[in-house]
Order: sequence, then C-alpha cells, then structure tokens
Amino acid sequence: LALSSLSNTLAVNNRGRWWGIINVASSTNLLTDSKNVQLVLDPSLQLLSRKQRKLIRQNPGILHSVSSGLQTAIKECKWQFRNRRWNCPTSQGPNIFGKIVNRGCRETAFIFAITSAGVTHSVARSCSEGSIESCTCDYRRRGPGGPDWHWGGCSDNIDFGRLFGREFVDSSEKGRDLRFLMNLHNNEAGRMTVFSEMRQECKCHGMSGSCTVRTCWMRLPTFRAVGDVLKDRFDGASRVIYGNKGSNRASRVELHHLEPENPAHKPPSPHDLVYFEKSPNFCTYSGKTGTAGTAGRFCNSSSPGLDGCELLCCGRGYRTRTQRVTERCNCTFHWCCHVSCLNCTNTQVLHECL
Repeated sequence: LALSSLSNTLAVNNRGRWWGIINVASSTNLLTDSKNVQLVLDPSLQLLSRKQRKLIRQNPGILHSVSSGLQTAIKECKWQFRNRRWNCPTSQGPNIFGKIVNRGCRETAFIFAITSAGVTHSVARSCSEGSIESCTCDYRRRGPGGPDWHWGGCSDNIDFGRLFGREFVDSSEKGRDLRFLMNLHNNEAGRMTVFSEMRQECKCHGMSGSCTVRTCWMRLPTFRAVGDVLKDRFDGASRVIYGNKGSNRASRVELHHLEPENPAHKPPSPHDLVYFEKSPNFCTYSGKTGTAGTAGRFCNSSSPGLDGCELLCCGRGYRTRTQRVTERCNCTFHWCCHVSCLNCTNTQVLHECL
C-alpha cells in the first residue's frame, strides 16, 4: 500500500475515535517499518493507544498490513451496501464513517465487524507472504492428512491474524456497558468469519499430472466471501440488551453479558452480529444523526428491490435525465504490440431520487 498516496488512512479504535497515518517525517511519533519507510502518526487526529503503538513496534512491517486491511474493509462495505439507503458513506477527516459509529444499530455492528475482519485477513495473508518480520506461514499442519494427500505448503497464518487483531482492535475498549459488549462481540464475529471461511487448497504431484498425491494447505477466503457472509449476518442481526447475573460469585465474563431483547429468542452466537438500538432514518438528511439522505442517489426504475426508485427514494419520486457517454469499443490487438479502439457514443437514461 503506497501510503504517500493517502492523506490519511483511518482505522476504528472502537469508541468512535479514529487514528490516522501520514507519510510525513516531522513528528516525535515516528515509526519505521521493515522497508525503512518512515510512517508518522498524524498528531491532528486521535493517536493510537499506547498498546497499539507497542504492537506495531513489536511487529515490523505490520503497519502496512493493517492499513491495507482497513482500506479493503471500507471498499467491501461500500460494495455490499451500494444499493441500500445506507450505502456505507465515508468522508475525509478523522471520523471517516461519521456519527454512525457512535450508535448501536445494525450498520454500526457491520462497520465494526468488517473492519476487524479486514485487519485479521490482511495480517494473516501478510504473514504467509513474508511481509511481517514477527510471523511466517502456519507450518503446524505438516505430515499425513489422507489416503492420497498430505499436509504441506504454506498455510495462511490465521491464528496470528486473529490474535493480533484481537489485541490491536479491541485494545481501546473500556468499561462494561452495553456498547462495550456490543463492540467486542462484533469485532470477534468479524474475526471468526475470516477463520470459519478458511478453505483447504491442494497441489497435485505425479507423473504427467496424474495427481497420485496432493500437497494441501489452508488458504484464506477472498474478502468478498467474508463480506458476503457478514452481510447475511447483518440482515439477521440480533437485538440485544445488557445482561447482569447480579452475583458476586460469578466470574467477570459471566457477570456481564448480552441477552436477546426478546426472551423467546435464542442468545446470539459468537458468529452473529448484534445491535441494541433502531437504525436512524436514512431517507433524509439529519445533522444530528449524521445521515446524508438519499436525495441525488441513482436508482433502478424497473427494480422492485431495495435499489428500485420506489424504495431507495423513500416514496419521494425521482427525475429522469439522459446523458451521452463516449467509451472505447471494438478494440483490436495488433501483433506486436498495439491495441486500436474505436470511440462509441451511447445514450444512458439515469433516474435520480428527488
């Protein structure tokens, strides 16, 4: 990740505060990664906690991985909600997701889960790629595996990714209130999704590709697969309340816990996303909740779904306009090595929410 191309790479620290990184060597908060690129914490933004800074220093090369994972998570969030009233809007500044991170709704739950998953996924992959000095491939799976295959190769180090993600992302959570429990739960749900979606990958060996024996290792899922699973869990998220057993003999973990708001429902599993308050109205602009509304969004006039003009525009109606777009077309490759294209002009019909 070329940090010089970013004005500020942001990551959630789970209390509505954010940290930023800029490539300017003019601060006492100087960190140097394994490639001797000087990375400075922007003093104008909320800084990393002491524990987070210590973790970065103890793991040279990991700063690039964390930053890359967060950028991937932001892109995935935008893709998953591209057709929703809340489309994961971001802005330049210390609070990239806006005021939504201070709430306790479904959207907040998804933000915490996807960003936590992004850090875990990126760090685990970077370990196997040799980008982080303090970790390598996961070599614990070695030797016999099955009748025609054995463990070998370079497994992605998901255990290191989960451990670092838990230590780094969760480290700023304080207290024992409902928001604290919700944030920690959703962070862990994101990490567990990456872990549970790991898949076995194999390479064949044998004469002329006969595949008489295979070498297999564990491979991370694509982050799109992680986003798809978390999006499904967003749709089925559990509304919870603060539970307190009220016993001095209970352990600290047992004493404070999440309970379903509806006693008839099952308690949320570690994989589920949880929330405790209703989502704001994303139809109209609100400075109080930080929602931009859907005015000006493009919609699909022929769709009955969430991307359709009736639902996306919240019943306000829409305007239709046409625009002419010129694109390259009918491209031909000429040996060697030139590509020639024509310019084609098409008329597009766009529908825009009022």
